[in-house]
Amino acid sequence: MTRTDHPAVPVPARRTTLRELFDAPGLVRIVGAHNPLGARLAERAGFDGVWASGLEVSASQGVPDADILTMSDLLSVSASMASAVRIPVVSDCDAGYGNVPQVMHMVRRYEAAGISAVTIEDKLFPKMNSFVASNQSLLPVEAFCGKIAAAAAARTGDLLVIARIEALIAGHDLDEALSRAHAYEAAGADAVLIHAKDRSPDVVLEFLERWSSPLPVVVVPTTYHTVTAAELEEAGAKMVVYANHGLRALITAVSQTFSSILRDGRTSRFEDDIATVEDVFELQGLRDMLDEERRHDAAGVEHALAAAPLASRS
Repeated sequence: MTRTDHPAVPVPARRTTLRELFDAPGLVRIVGAHNPLGARLAERAGFDGVWASGLEVSASQGVPDADILTMSDLLSVSASMASAVRIPVVSDCDAGYGNVPQVMHMVRRYEAAGISAVTIEDKLFPKMNSFVASNQSLLPVEAFCGKIAAAAAARTGDLLVIARIEALIAGHDLDEALSRAHAYEAAGADAVLIHAKDRSPDVVLEFLERWSSPLPVVVVPTTYHTVTAAELEEAGAKMVVYANHGLRALITAVSQTFSSILRDGRTSRFEDDIATVEDVFELQGLRDMLDEERRHDAAGVEHALAAAPLASRS
């Protein structure tokens, strides 16, 4: 760990939408988080957006990523992140928390909370994390198309619906993945996410090569991490999600720090390598809070002084 100085991030006049990023040239890069602090770190680092990761949020609550947390649990975290940053928040909404009525309700709630996009995967509800050697059964194409169509119909603004294809995770071939992608496009998806767990990027790169539609493709290079963002962009990907690296880095760094405290009986060994308390204050927005407090306190005093003569005449 190495501590560096971080300049304050300039806050745009308004939130950039994911639709605007998709319409602009270049690769969109987003990173996973599980709370507003992580979202602000992503924004400060310069990422284009935040992935409200189901794995990260579940892990932060000490439960498996297996649809144990409710929609309200996950929405609460996504909403708190969206209120803390100006970059788009893309929410990992698992299998949509149910069938068509639940998906429509979910879309309305997430859109009202200021989320830029929801991602729904084509597995059976309840789902299991894609990297677990367990049941990864897929929903029939027609049924999932109904979910995507319902999600698209339920929104009223700029929220995007991303259809996550789990065919490769479930052991199907690339033809099945492409067939599902085209079906989801026809159903109204604004983008498709092709998920894979190979250590080589070859199958994802072949998907991109064979994808002839202008519909944006999202990729998640968790296991095939040797591929670069530039290579993915050249192959045709529009957005890359670094889905859980903040959580994994946190686990390692905190574990090492805690072990060091117990071993040494003091914190001197790593004090120069961790964030300062002042850095924590900056991420909390403490300076802005104090400025607002002083401004309004001063305004209150001025108002009281202006009103005093009137009060003395009463």
